[in-house]
Amino acid sequence: MERATCIIAFGPKDRFLYGKILARNMGDERFMKMAIAKAREGMAEGQAPFGACVVRGGEVVSCEHNRVWRDTDITAHAEIVAIREACRAMGTVDLSCCEIYATTEPCPMCFSAIHWARIGKVYFGSCIEDAAMTGFNELRASNREMAKACSSPVKSQGGMMREECQELFREFLRRPGRKTY
Repeated sequence: MERATCIIAFGPKDRFLYGKILARNMGDERFMKMAIAKAREGMAEGQAPFGACVVRGGEVVSCEHNRVWRDTDITAHAEIVAIREACRAMGTVDLSCCEIYATTEPCPMCFSAIHWARIGKVYFGSCIEDAAMTGFNELRASNREMAKACSSPVKSQGGMMREECQELFREFLRRPGRKTY
């Protein structure tokens, strides 16, 4: 079955070039929609526009939003919070049977946590550059660059519902009193 997916390549002006490829495991937009809804929930609570969903065998284990400002914890990114909750729910730190859906490409800290939790695949919508252009203090290393440089087996697929995920940043920028980090 042919499905559209994101081909990540680096160009001079745009980090991502898109096309169609054959893929056996494209991910499931239901989970990205849940992550987007969680990001909006977080923004309504004064948090940054990020959401993440950990999934095992087609079932949600955890779905969380960013909690940096609520917890006064710079490490409380949506992916980290979702991984912590998934580990608690499953009673293990080995999430090798899981995938993670993130509204934005995980930062190097989150990618490292995904690697250490042994999550096999990350699906993301917007890219790390989108977060940086919104004012977040990002280390601009893509997941593919991280995986290659660190010999990580984690696979990443970007561009899932990218427009919807980028809309989160536009909504965030319209919010009075918004805070980046």
